[in-house]
Amino acid sequence: MTEWERVRFDKPAPGVGRITLTRAEAANAQDYLMISQLNEAFDVAARDTDVRCIVLAADGKHFSSGHDLRDETDIEDLPIVGTQCHFGAEGAEGYMAKEAELYVGMCWRWRNIPKPTIAQVQGKVIAGGLMLVWPMDLIVCSEEATFADPVVAFGVNGHEYFTHPYEAGARLAKEMLFTGRAITAEEALRHGMVNKVVPLDELEEATLAMAAHIAKRPMFGLTLAKQSVNNSLDAMGMYTAIQSAFGLHHVGHNHNQRVHGSLVDPAGVQTIRDEA
Repeated sequence: MTEWERVRFDKPAPGVGRITLTRAEAANAQDYLMISQLNEAFDVAARDTDVRCIVLAADGKHFSSGHDLRDETDIEDLPIVGTQCHFGAEGAEGYMAKEAELYVGMCWRWRNIPKPTIAQVQGKVIAGGLMLVWPMDLIVCSEEATFADPVVAFGVNGHEYFTHPYEAGARLAKEMLFTGRAITAEEALRHGMVNKVVPLDELEEATLAMAAHIAKRPMFGLTLAKQSVNNSLDAMGMYTAIQSAFGLHHVGHNHNQRVHGSLVDPAGVQTIRDEA
């Protein structure tokens, strides 16, 4: 089995493959290496004929604190699976290509894996952390889990995989973004953003029970069912909406670069800390 630094893969139940984020010391903040290795792990699980359902879990107290803003990894050193290029180009061209490849491109790829996927979520899920949770088909979370995208304080419209209205509904999505506040597990359940809320000490058991139950179904039937639901979302314009919001995201980056000399409004850092 492949050994990775940022994730691990195991088979905890018949028909179930589990990928676990292993950067607990950094609250599973995503650097480019994590995203690349997570993608490799999804490929391993997807191609394993013994796996009919894939669980995405995380070590530590928090599922993911979002993007690692200090990451300076050269994307050219990582496996590239999409069609983006010119990552080293000057101005907006290079950075937009990086985010199109590693954020939107990867999320969309995981969303369309032809096997059911379940996110097993505890603690905080912040901004880019939602980009790991929302591409999954189902979400099981612990009672204390929270979900937030506070990055409007940075002068952008939200994280790059902009599916907020589809995941939370239009009005809750606007409240999330306008206020930056964290959505509780029970609130997420009421709005259909998660499937099940359980006590923290039951989270793993409940997730594996759901995954093992799903894994009893024939693989092709599961694939067809997943594609049918995804096609319905696509007919509602989901991918077009993501691409439109991604373009606006980079308008925000460009504005910040011109006004503040950085990709984000630096005052947003303190705003988010004060409200955490």
